[in-house]
Amino acid sequence: METFLLKALQLIVALALLVIVHEFGHYIFSRIFGIRVEKFYMFFDPYFSLFKWKPKPKPGVDPDKASWRDTEYGIGWLPLGGYCKIAGMIDESMDTEQMKLPPKPWEFRTKPAWQRLFVMLGGVFFNFILAILIYSGIAMHWGSAYIPFDEATEGLDFSTAAQKAGFRNGDIPYMADGQLLDASDSNVSYKIADAKEVKVIRNHKDTVTIHLPEDFILRLDNEDGFYQYRLPVYIDRIVPGEAASKAQLLEGDHIVAVDTIATPSFSELTPALLKYADKATSVTIERDGQRLTVPVTPNEHGKLGFQVRPITDVYKAVKIKYGVLESIPKGWELGTTMLSTYVSSMKHIFSSEGAESIGGFGAIGNMFPEKWNWLSFWEITAFLSVALAFMNIIPIPGLDGGHVMFLLWEIITGKQAPEKVLIVAQYIGMAFIFLLLIYANGNDIFRAFFK
Repeated sequence: METFLLKALQLIVALALLVIVHEFGHYIFSRIFGIRVEKFYMFFDPYFSLFKWKPKPKPGVDPDKASWRDTEYGIGWLPLGGYCKIAGMIDESMDTEQMKLPPKPWEFRTKPAWQRLFVMLGGVFFNFILAILIYSGIAMHWGSAYIPFDEATEGLDFSTAAQKAGFRNGDIPYMADGQLLDASDSNVSYKIADAKEVKVIRNHKDTVTIHLPEDFILRLDNEDGFYQYRLPVYIDRIVPGEAASKAQLLEGDHIVAVDTIATPSFSELTPALLKYADKATSVTIERDGQRLTVPVTPNEHGKLGFQVRPITDVYKAVKIKYGVLESIPKGWELGTTMLSTYVSSMKHIFSSEGAESIGGFGAIGNMFPEKWNWLSFWEITAFLSVALAFMNIIPIPGLDGGHVMFLLWEIITGKQAPEKVLIVAQYIGMAFIFLLLIYANGNDIFRAFFK
C-alpha cells in the first residue's frame, strides 16, 4: 500500500507540473495577443473546485481589452489533467452559448489565424521546452556516467523477454543493424531493441548474431526492462559475526562460485546461496591472483553477511560533468533524442501487440520507483513532458493537434471551417479520447488482475 501511495504521489506531482506548464503555454500566448482567458485550472472541477480565486477588476480599464484579472484561477478535485478556458473558442468546455453572441475584440475567434495557431501550439511548445530544461538541469546537477560495453567484462543480464528473443546473460552487444553501439548514447537501449539484427560477444570470445522479431520492443516489460550490467561479486564490507566473517573472507575477495555453481554476477550468487541456506558449503574466491576454496555456512536466508562493491568501483566508468553553458546543448540533445525515439516507437502501436501494450495511469505510475529518487523522478517527468507534447500535436479533434489541423486548413485555403463542423469534430474527438482512456486504463486493470 505504501508503495502504491508513493508512486501515486509521484505521478500526481509530475502530472500537475506538466499540466500547469502546458496550460500556461496556451495562457501566455493568449495574453500576448490580447485574448481573454476565462479560467485557468490545474485538474478538472466538475460540480465544485478545491480552490478558486479571481482578482478584482481594476477601475478605469477598457472593458474591450483582455487582462489577467479576467481569469479565474483554481484547483479542481479530479487529477486527470487541467484546462485553460479561452474566450470565443470551441474547446472541451463546449460553451456553445458564448459562440451565439456577437464576437468581441478580445475573443479567440476574432484574432488572425496565425495568432490562433500560436495559441494552440503554445502548450506543446512549453512542454517540450520544459523537457529540455529538466534534461539540462539533470546534466548540470548529476552529470552523466556510463560504463563502455567493452569494459563490462562479465557482460549484461537480460530480461526474460530478451532471453526468449536470443540474448544470453553475459552477452556484450556491440553492433545493431550494422552500426557500432556506443554506451554513452542515451538512445542505445532503443537502438538495440528496435534493431532487426544485433551482434554480441558471447563467452568472452564468440561472435553471435541475434535476429530479433519485429515486435520485440513490445515484448519488453516496463518493470523487467531490457538489460542491466552484470555486477561481479567483490566483497566491499563484511558484517562482524556473520558467515563471511566466520569464514575469514576479506574485503576485496572476488566470489566466482558457490560449490560447483559459477557465480559471475550477483544475480547468480543470490539463488546459489539460497540453495544452501543454513547448510555447509564452500565458495570459490579470487584473492591476490590466486583461487581459493573457503568453507561457509549461509544463514537461514541464504546470506553471508557482506556488502557488494558498487559496479562503478568494479568497472571503469566514464563520468562527464557539465557546466551551465554545456548543460543546455546536452539538454537539447537528450530532449530531441527522446522525442525522436518516442515518435519512432509509435509505429509499433498499430499492431495487435502494440494495442495490448497501451497503458493508462497505472502504467505511467509504475514507471516511477518504489522509493523517492529525485534523479528518477526528473528523468521520468522529462520523458512524460516529451510524450505529452507529441500526443497533443496529433491531429485529433479535442487535442491541440485537432485545432492546429483546422487552423492550417484556414491559413492555406483562406476559409474558416464552419462552426457546426468544429462542434461536431470536437464531440467526436472527445468521445474518441474518452474511449481511449477507458481502453488504456482497462488494460492496466486486466494486467494487474488477470496476468
